[in-house]
Amino acid sequence: MDLSVIVPCYNEAESLPSFVDAATSAFSPLGDSWELIFVNDGSSDGTEGFLRAFVGSGRAPHATLVNFSRNFGKEPALLAGLRQARGSAVAFIDADLQQPPATLVEMYRLLEGHDEYDVVAACQRERPDHSLRSRLSAGFYGLFNRVSDITLEPGASDFRVFRREVADALLSLPECHRFTKGLFAWVGFRTLPYPYAPDERVSGKSRWSMRGLTRYALEGMVSFTTVPLRISGYVGAVAAVVGFVYIIFVLVDALVLRNTPAGYPTLLSVMLLLGGLILLSLGIIGEYVARIYLEGKRRPAYIAASIVSSDATNEDGRPTTSGMDARVPTPTR
Repeated sequence: MDLSVIVPCYNEAESLPSFVDAATSAFSPLGDSWELIFVNDGSSDGTEGFLRAFVGSGRAPHATLVNFSRNFGKEPALLAGLRQARGSAVAFIDADLQQPPATLVEMYRLLEGHDEYDVVAACQRERPDHSLRSRLSAGFYGLFNRVSDITLEPGASDFRVFRREVADALLSLPECHRFTKGLFAWVGFRTLPYPYAPDERVSGKSRWSMRGLTRYALEGMVSFTTVPLRISGYVGAVAAVVGFVYIIFVLVDALVLRNTPAGYPTLLSVMLLLGGLILLSLGIIGEYVARIYLEGKRRPAYIAASIVSSDATNEDGRPTTSGMDARVPTPTR
């Protein structure tokens, strides 16, 4: 297998017909050595039914459908696709056609023609708008690169093509709570940025809410930097020094200058300040402790209720359905 294309899907029934038409048309010049791996992330619309029919239609030389038992999120979907991929090159692409399959083929050809690179990563050089979300996204990349030991390419997405060595490196990482953009930067390898302008969605609206994006950004920060912990320690040290200086000032003012302490307003202000700093520090520490707690349970990142493959058929020629997949990464020692 030359190329494995992983497509995470969550309620994409409206866009999938257009996507599979564009994908089969774009990938057909590659011959029969490519495969489509769809991961149905607990969709509640007709996504599963359409994909089951597509896998059995023979329109793609090789097709696989992984059905999650519920919605686990895009990151577990990418991991499930990686575990199914067999190609010497692997790619991620969304099903909404904002990331054109024809562009993916260009990126794959570029990777084939440049042995000095291991990853071709699409970067959005031309944003379609200047909304608050775009500004916050740019601010996140800037802040992340300042506080982390790794560097994210501004505008980078999961839309990329990479060699089997990179896929194996990603699969070797044991954590369940994953931030794929950061993992690509952490494992290293030589990356070629590929500027592109995303197309309009073929249907519907983005499933990413502001709340979801905020949680995703927080996951990335906590996963790849301990700077917030250091900041909470620095803030606590500064607060302690300020408190100590203020105590000396109060004692000198009361014992030497014979002035009456300000009393209640001063005490309340100091208590509110120190209480706020303590709660802020505890909240930051709590985020890291929560990650340790969740990872320590060793729960799988996802549960696949069934896996349907066009390469494994029954006696009547229909694709077979295998059982549940809930593998837990083996912890390293």
